[in-house]
Amino acid sequence: MTLPIHQLEQYSLRHRDWVLRVLAEDQGKAVELLVFRGFSSSLTQPTDFDPDVPVLPASATIQSVQRFRSPYNAEQPLAPPQTWADFAAALEAE
Repeated sequence: MTLPIHQLEQYSLRHRDWVLRVLAEDQGKAVELLVFRGFSSSLTQPTDFDPDVPVLPASATIQSVQRFRSPYNAEQPLAPPQTWADFAAALEAE
């Protein structure tokens, strides 16, 4: 089974000029990530040095995904945030 974060990393490899901001929840804690060119980095908790360790565990629930043009500028999104269900459906259609 492919973790949602791995799906987002693969998506970001295909869209190399985009940065994805992911808002999620894990064990009751808010998590914010950036995904760019196949790599994820947490803005709210330490990111493991080992790229094989997922930044977002399987227990986490993605709340929203938002696309930005690279270089990342939080003031200039390409689109409004999408729910994970909507974004995942777009991934399947791609």
